Amino acid sequence: MRIYTKFNMQPTKQQLDELLTRGVAEVIDREHLKARLLKGEKLRLKLGIDPTGPDLHIGHAVVLWKLRAFQELGHQVIIVVGDFTATIGDPSGHDKMREPLTPAQIKKNLTTFKKQALMVLDPKRTEFAPQTKWFDKMTPQDIMGLTTHFSAWRILERDLFERRKKMGEELSLLELFYPVFQAYDSVAIKAEVEFGGTDQTFNLLQGRKIQPHFGQKPQDIFTMQLLEGLDGRKMSKTYGNTVNLLDAPEEKYGKIMSLRDDLMVKYFALCTRLPLDEITRILKQNPRDAKMRLAREIVALYHGAKAAQRAEDQFVRTFQKHEIPSEISEIRIKDQVLNIVELLVKAKLAESKGDARRVVEQGGVQVDGKVVKDPNAEIKLGKQGVLLQKGKRHFVRVYGA
Repeated sequence: MRIYTKFNMQPTKQQLDELLTRGVAEVIDREHLKARLLKGEKLRLKLGIDPTGPDLHIGHAVVLWKLRAFQELGHQVIIVVGDFTATIGDPSGHDKMREPLTPAQIKKNLTTFKKQALMVLDPKRTEFAPQTKWFDKMTPQDIMGLTTHFSAWRILERDLFERRKKMGEELSLLELFYPVFQAYDSVAIKAEVEFGGTDQTFNLLQGRKIQPHFGQKPQDIFTMQLLEGLDGRKMSKTYGNTVNLLDAPEEKYGKIMSLRDDLMVKYFALCTRLPLDEITRILKQNPRDAKMRLAREIVALYHGAKAAQRAEDQFVRTFQKHEIPSEISEIRIKDQVLNIVELLVKAKLAESKGDARRVVEQGGVQVDGKVVKDPNAEIKLGKQGVLLQKGKRHFVRVYGA
């Protein structure tokens, strides 16, 4: 459900209030940005992305949906691709400097990123701008000239670098340049508003600071609230608490149904486009019914209403009526008998043998409805095959040779 009128440059008061508050942590300078929006000015909106990883989750999508709301009011989004900083190692928001990427790795990651980002953003109002477009043209003298606009003391005072110092971690001189490069991106694309998470505030402010030196007005800054993972911890693949944009509809639905109840308010506000007054009414319902509505709305945003209904129907059959899903993927392998750990890996229900062993020992694997806890168990496949199940949502029928 879309809240904003497409390409109406002047928002109503209600639209403007929601635009500047829903899921928003801070706006600098709020009154300045508000005045420009009320005038119906077309703005250039900047989001810098790090192409060091290909997968996006609904936490990443919070800022993308906010940008989409601006696009529906007629504004232009410029995604600055950090292909230059990625080749030297991006330390932003991390306790250690990241490993530099090759151009081939960056290109591959960016292709996947674009596919996912355009599940949310309007392609006609989205431009991808690689940093190398301007940095490859700059000389060492140009780079050194940029540094004169920054205070080394202010950069060194960052909490991130202070933590590194206390931990005894090295801090290369190169890493101090990162805020310089990100700030100049705003100059290069003539950004008028830059978006990011609360962990990016320092770098966003640097862009605002440097622009007047190049004859530009300082950009406004828009930081979004961070979305916790399904279990309340930081949303991270490491914790297994993410809902990925490329997850299948049934996978998304099932994951949302495992969400902690106390996070439903935030997920409704940040991950759906339902009006806030309707969300308030929904949350007065039975918690299970409210969570099912949340799951359905999130799936519908990315896959459409029909896919969301199918995902809900399968969830009800599988978890409430304890039935087997009507559609199960099938694979055929050459073996007649196979160790359960190897079987999980070949069926792509585990990323590694170590991962497979853990889930088996924890009682999370069933073969034809029976729990298998012995990682040394040998499974007879045969022509009839076996129904392999991991956890509550993953089913694969495996046939032998």
